[in-house]
Amino acid sequence: MALWLILIIAGVVMIVLGVAVEAAQVLLWIGVILLVVSLIGWLVGRGRRAV
Repeated sequence: MALWLILIIAGVVMIVLGVAVEAAQVLLWIGVILLVVSLIGWLVGRGRRAV
């Protein structure tokens, strides 16, 4: 499984947990950061293959 896909799944899980549990707001931000980093990695990977 690709690393970016694992990061996206982990980010979504952390966002859901962060929203579900008020005390886990840190998980919400970590999830958002993971999603952004994984999307950037996915785009960079696609760009490298296109060249």
